[in-house]
Amino acid sequence: QVQLVESGGGLVQAGGSLRLSCAASGRIYRINSMAWYRQAPGKQRALVATITGGGNTNYADSVKGRFTISRDNAKNTVYLQMNNLKPEDTAAYYCYAIVRMTEDGYEYQYWGQGTQVTVSS
Repeated sequence: QVQLVESGGGLVQAGGSLRLSCAASGRIYRINSMAWYRQAPGKQRALVATITGGGNTNYADSVKGRFTISRDNAKNTVYLQMNNLKPEDTAAYYCYAIVRMTEDGYEYQYWGQGTQVTVSS
């Protein structure tokens, strides 16, 4: 099995910054795409940013220019640097990864438990 553990959430004022981390552990041969999603109260979970194994990135329009996703393949860790935070960024943020556990095995999807980000106005 594989576990994803997020950290770095918290309370910040509008205009501030936070950096989220998500470390994967367990039986890992290779991690392909990794991503961050968020879910605000009463809303569906939405994609924030993705990064492929080769480092290609994609962002939701609402965070372009403010958030940066990156990864450290040696540490099986993905990061989300969030700058110029706005109250509408308040949500639980979830890490997501597509993991292959053996060289010739299937790929499986995993989610972290979530970390809360609250932005005050």
